[in-house]
Amino acid sequence: MENQTDSKGIILNYGLILGVIGIFIHLVFYATGNLLEYSWLTGVIGLIATVIIIVIGIKKFKTSNNSFLSFGQALKVGVGIAVVSAVISVIYTLIFTNMIEPDFQQQVMELQKQEWLESGMSDDQIETSAEMVEKFNGPAITIPVGIVMSAFIGFIISAIAGAVMQKKEDVF
Repeated sequence: MENQTDSKGIILNYGLILGVIGIFIHLVFYATGNLLEYSWLTGVIGLIATVIIIVIGIKKFKTSNNSFLSFGQALKVGVGIAVVSAVISVIYTLIFTNMIEPDFQQQVMELQKQEWLESGMSDDQIETSAEMVEKFNGPAITIPVGIVMSAFIGFIISAIAGAVMQKKEDVF
């Protein structure tokens, strides 16, 4: 394992690619006016992209490492890609919610209140729920939670990919 590949470049490149893909997906749904209505679909497409890009990144690392890959290396590369992508997404989200569409959070809250009303919640219950959501909706909570969740999802994907793709060097 003397000629072990440096993972930093792969992590940064594929993390950047994944971050840009996430921004592109968001902007397409925003430009078509479907962001609020189909937010679940942006999540599904984003998850599929995450799986694909992390697996490709791990495979690239393995290829660059003379076809050797340990489970730990797979985790390092996959989680690294997810975290870099999350940081890019957080920066974009801050720009989007503060400059591009400053009332986006209000739009989301109005949609949520309508769903709560349709589900039979009383006005008091809706108001209490809305106050609770507002407490946890600030950047001080959403940024670290977003990064930790991305790292966790990256960990799960990397663990599966690493278990499947791992190949250790024979040491004699």
